[in-house]
Amino acid sequence: MILAIETSCDETAAAVITDDGGIVSNIVASQSELHARYGGVVPEIAARRHLELVSPVVGEALAGTSLDAIDRIAVTQGPGLVGALLVGLAAAKGLAWSRGLPLVPVDHLHGHVSSLYLQPDPVEPPFLCLLASGGHTLLLDVQDHARFRVLGSTLDDAAGEAFDKGARLLGLGYPGGAALDRLAAEGDAGAYDFPVAKVSGLDFSFSGVKTALLYAVRGTDVEERRADLAASYQRAIVRALVDRTREAAAQIGAEQIAIVGGVAANSELRAALPEAKAAPLALCTDNAAMIASAARFVAAAPDPLRLDAYAVA
Repeated sequence: MILAIETSCDETAAAVITDDGGIVSNIVASQSELHARYGGVVPEIAARRHLELVSPVVGEALAGTSLDAIDRIAVTQGPGLVGALLVGLAAAKGLAWSRGLPLVPVDHLHGHVSSLYLQPDPVEPPFLCLLASGGHTLLLDVQDHARFRVLGSTLDDAAGEAFDKGARLLGLGYPGGAALDRLAAEGDAGAYDFPVAKVSGLDFSFSGVKTALLYAVRGTDVEERRADLAASYQRAIVRALVDRTREAAAQIGAEQIAIVGGVAANSELRAALPEAKAAPLALCTDNAAMIASAARFVAAAPDPLRLDAYAVA
């Protein structure tokens, strides 16, 4: 069995999975309320909170499992907030060293893709994967469990970041993606025509649609039109994601499409890509089960105590 720790941003997470992808436990302690007053994640505060939470979260993940039954320790090495990542790395190093266990460093993005490989309904490569989260928007050609090829990425804001910033403009607070999704269900998605830049290749750009919403908010009675603004803004972002995903699938001849990451929980995106295999809702946002899943296909570090975190992929 594999014990994994994930602390790349503002969720302190630990999980235990079996080597065939069965989830034994998957514990996530969110810091959303802590950061809400600042309108976004404060890295230093996140790191300090991880220090407080990592031991009890790991203990809860192991509540039904003896540490003697663990064969490997996995941990997110990056990308993410370096201070936050270092807390998870230190905890994982300590556990691995004290028990004489292999330590497997996992790339956070590989973790998101690997959420698709967990039971009870694993997806088998090859497939085209849209990875959309608060920090990343990527189109990936996944040919096997261990690696992928980047086909396109965002040139500015990630889709999840655009949702959160849009929610802030509409007075919905932080984190705002889920709140905007709920509000959009009450509005008219055709009320406003928000443009999304069409850039070359298979890349994305969401800074323009965010600016368009800003100008619309300044010239509108937001209280009266908030739901219509949310619905139209969400429709523009989802349309851009769906159109580019299908374009990429056609280019590489992909027979399967999958979506992962926090934005994969968006109800309109799921409805607009009904043919896509979507990660279960509980595994869309940052969690440790996906890190443990990736560790099944990654080699252990030859010198684990020298592992360091990295901020950018």
